[in-house]
Amino acid sequence: MISVSNLSLRYGKRILFDDVNVKFTEGNCYGVIGANGAGKTTFLKIMSGEIESTTGQVSMSAGARMAVLKQNHFEFDQSPVLQTVLMGHKKLWEVMQEKDAIYAKPDFSDKDGVRASELESEFAEMDGWNAESEAASILSSLGIKEEKHYYVLHELSGAEKVKVLLAQALFGNPDILLLDEPTNDLDVETIAWLEDFLTEFKNTVIVVSHDRHFLDAVCTHVADVDFGKIQLFAGNYTFWYESSQLALRQRNDQNKKNEEKRKELMSFIERFSANVAKSRQATSRKKMLEKLNVEDIKPSNRKYPGIQFTQEREAGDQILEVKNLSKATEEKALFSDVSFTVNKGDKIAFLAKDSMAIISLFEILNEKVKADTGDYKWGVTITKTYLPNDNSSYFAGVELNLVDWLRQFSEEKDESFIRGFLGRMLFSGEESLKKASVLSGGEKMRCMISRMILSKANLLVLDEPTNHLDLESITAFNNGLKDYKGTVLFTSHDHEFVQTVANRIIELTPKGIIDRQTTYDEYIRDERIKALRAEMYAGSI
Repeated sequence: MISVSNLSLRYGKRILFDDVNVKFTEGNCYGVIGANGAGKTTFLKIMSGEIESTTGQVSMSAGARMAVLKQNHFEFDQSPVLQTVLMGHKKLWEVMQEKDAIYAKPDFSDKDGVRASELESEFAEMDGWNAESEAASILSSLGIKEEKHYYVLHELSGAEKVKVLLAQALFGNPDILLLDEPTNDLDVETIAWLEDFLTEFKNTVIVVSHDRHFLDAVCTHVADVDFGKIQLFAGNYTFWYESSQLALRQRNDQNKKNEEKRKELMSFIERFSANVAKSRQATSRKKMLEKLNVEDIKPSNRKYPGIQFTQEREAGDQILEVKNLSKATEEKALFSDVSFTVNKGDKIAFLAKDSMAIISLFEILNEKVKADTGDYKWGVTITKTYLPNDNSSYFAGVELNLVDWLRQFSEEKDESFIRGFLGRMLFSGEESLKKASVLSGGEKMRCMISRMILSKANLLVLDEPTNHLDLESITAFNNGLKDYKGTVLFTSHDHEFVQTVANRIIELTPKGIIDRQTTYDEYIRDERIKALRAEMYAGSI
């Protein structure tokens, strides 16, 4: 168990946390959610001791061991991979180092013998004899091949380093596990393994993530950071979101009687409990929901941007024809002989092990770069808009305020219209007069989405559209695309986003494409597709 008492954190006049009191108990996984800037990562740093709070204290059960996913990817660059994982259990690592140093002495004394005996006892109590095999097993499960276990960390790729640091945090069965964005840079297979690991984990987990599918898979509770406070709610992210939205609608419905509202909420809890019975954490979640009081469900204070895409003109039957496209860098081929036809109503998720392949394809289709071979043809009725992976060119050196920045992309130039639109995108009052050049990553993305909405295009091309967005904006964006009647070509690492938007999957591989009319979950679970993917990537990675 770990608890926070009377915690506050102030930076000058800004109050990030104010008198926070919360307890995280054994056997539960808490998903920390909140808007960008609410203090989620800072809260984890306070709990780990990396940052000192202004007032209050953090308390752990006596003898409890905490493990933290390190964010500094260069901290262990000179250490061998397997040793880096072992360092995650600080006490065990110290015992191993001291023990080895004593045995290496040329003049081993009686005193050394006594100390070595004490260390051997501690080593055995911590299951030290199985430490290396456990560390190696976690590394292998995360996709780090056995021959790389003895590499020095700086010899690994960035994605492999992330996996090693994750293995370090998971190693040795810590009592309290703090994970900040653990799915970043992980492939779908590794995320699935981590979900299974945390589902079976018996101790306390506190995790910050923008991946809703991951939060739904692992979390028993939501820790909502809002207005300087932290509130705990039973259930995963989807339960919290849907129940809070239902409570909000009820609060706004003045005509509905209290008893009718209570029955509606009870019915919602029962329906969700029935769905929970099918999940991997069925037993623990169902018990929590059965204990839940209707009064515990409260409307959220969250604000969601108004993201609704419309088409000024419906597309005809001819959307896009791609024939034999190829593109390579000086070092390698990104894709070759890519051919496909986009049909009306398609919402296509593009996958690739090399993200540069998709970036290059989208840049070609949007006339930013030229293909090495092949061609493509858009239908004459198509009006498209593009959300690039890198939007810096839209903001660098721009001294316009948000009203004037957005006015560039709007047929309606009236200031009251632009301000009203920005308000729906959560830029209200003085925020609409901020300089476009000083916006945060999330604010820039909301501006780019605004630009797309105003275009009223009938085809959207989206390259990692959830990057930099908070959960509220991701959810609103996701819902907006589900309702959109036009065609969408996109790529995303957000599992829920892909699963709920895409009706077709195209994967770019070194040996051509895999093209299936299916959902994302069906695609990644289909054994025939798994075999085909293995064949298409054989010898290339």
